Amino acid sequence: MTKTILITGTSSGYGKAIAEHFLSHGWNVIATMRRPDNASFSGDTTRLRVLPLDVTSDTSIAALIEVAGPIDVLVNNAGVGAVGAFEVTPMSLVRQLIETNTIGVMAMCQAVIPQMRERRSGTIVNVTSSVTLGAFPLAAAYTASKQAIEGFTGSLAHELAHFGIRTKLVEPGYAPTTNFGANAIMPFDQLIPADYADFAGPIIEAFGKPALTTRESDVAEGVWNAIHDTGNQLHFPAGPDAVALSRVR
Repeated sequence: MTKTILITGTSSGYGKAIAEHFLSHGWNVIATMRRPDNASFSGDTTRLRVLPLDVTSDTSIAALIEVAGPIDVLVNNAGVGAVGAFEVTPMSLVRQLIETNTIGVMAMCQAVIPQMRERRSGTIVNVTSSVTLGAFPLAAAYTASKQAIEGFTGSLAHELAHFGIRTKLVEPGYAPTTNFGANAIMPFDQLIPADYADFAGPIIEAFGKPALTTRESDVAEGVWNAIHDTGNQLHFPAGPDAVALSRVR
């Protein structure tokens, strides 16, 4: 029987790559995004459904679950970014990060767990970031939103194992080809005060020219490996920079 995977945040970047990877392996894929009208996926899309989803809306989540049908695998990939000095980061922005990157993930887990518990099977993969593997400046609020999911997932893994539900973490490195910058809530320059300029300049430049970069395919393969792991491995770093950080840690 063909399994069904539901992926959040598939309009571009990692989410889109994950969707296409699983389509290429014959899975039924439910690709979700806020605005699905302009969605475009390569390869055979006969097993693809593209559905609207706002992970910050209980109403949107409930509507999705109602039409999605049985879900074998949930991949929580949707997220927003913010890079800048924390002292000038508006708390409204911090709340947006937490609402999407943290509470949105928790809400999606809560929405699918009942059906997985009843079947005594299922897998949840939460996509975080390599910032959880090593402290990185100018990303305090973003890191907090992702680090919370690391702890949440570790606890959930113990809680759900009793019901045959596996819970995993995929930790991508930095990929210049993704829309992280485009998805940032505020531009870099609005969050870098003058006193931080000398310190922040080389860091911002490094974002565009990392020594080690993560490909979107690295993350898709990381999710694939996490889903097919039958052991107790919780963390799956994805990309050479994430793997290097995990080894240092």
